[in-house]
Amino acid sequence: MSQASVSTPRLSFGPEDEPETGTPYSQYVRLETLHSLQHPRSKVDAELSFIITTQVMELLFDLLRHEWTTAQHALREDDLPATVAALRRGQHVQDVLVSSWDLLATMTPLEFNAFRPVLGEASGFQSSAFLRLEFLLGNKSEKLLTMYQGVPSVHGELTIALQSPSLYDEALALLDRRGIPTPHEATTARHQASAEVEAAWAQVYTDPAHAELARLGEALLDTAERVTRWRQRHYSAVKRSMGAKPGTGGSSGLTWLKQSADQDVFPELWNVRNEL
Repeated sequence: MSQASVSTPRLSFGPEDEPETGTPYSQYVRLETLHSLQHPRSKVDAELSFIITTQVMELLFDLLRHEWTTAQHALREDDLPATVAALRRGQHVQDVLVSSWDLLATMTPLEFNAFRPVLGEASGFQSSAFLRLEFLLGNKSEKLLTMYQGVPSVHGELTIALQSPSLYDEALALLDRRGIPTPHEATTARHQASAEVEAAWAQVYTDPAHAELARLGEALLDTAERVTRWRQRHYSAVKRSMGAKPGTGGSSGLTWLKQSADQDVFPELWNVRNEL
């Protein structure tokens, strides 16, 4: 299996132009800045909940990216315990992300429609942090980069993510290095299920000598299952609050979310269950 060079995005914790004041706690977490970032554009109460919930999700996207890239680095080093530990930490983040939909799930169509006009063309579909996670999972699509052409720094970072091996690519490369034939090439397209990769996982699961790799497979599947839970929760929340109307930003709304929820992440890990 060939490997492309990887440039891993890192979270930035540099100082801002204006120093934070207040207690040491306030300075450490930049509390004043954090609580100054909510600016509703309407007088509808539900809008504040919408803003805060989506901001929390964005922060959790960054934390999840940190854990998944940590897992990638550990895979390259053949360090399976560190890989599984990072995936487990990421799964706790995913659980919180799934639960965060509870804050929006009961929003009625009347409440959402009352402030929806102020969103304009804004849509969660435009989240670059979320797209980085999709690329890390192997759900790649070059055409999605077009919406960031006006933001060179983001476009450049996403291009690197698109061209770099995904988390799953790194796992399959490790299987190959461990002596399990895994014909696979990292690409810039969405990962498609492969009979050869499925056969490799079947060997992992049926040979007791590969118990450590089987634990990796289960950790990856736990991650994949939580991705599906997130998508399904997103779908049901949107269905309840706005029905099948077109999404903001021109997306197909409910139709796109349903298609996404129906797509398995790491499909061979699901398909191999049919053979075991």
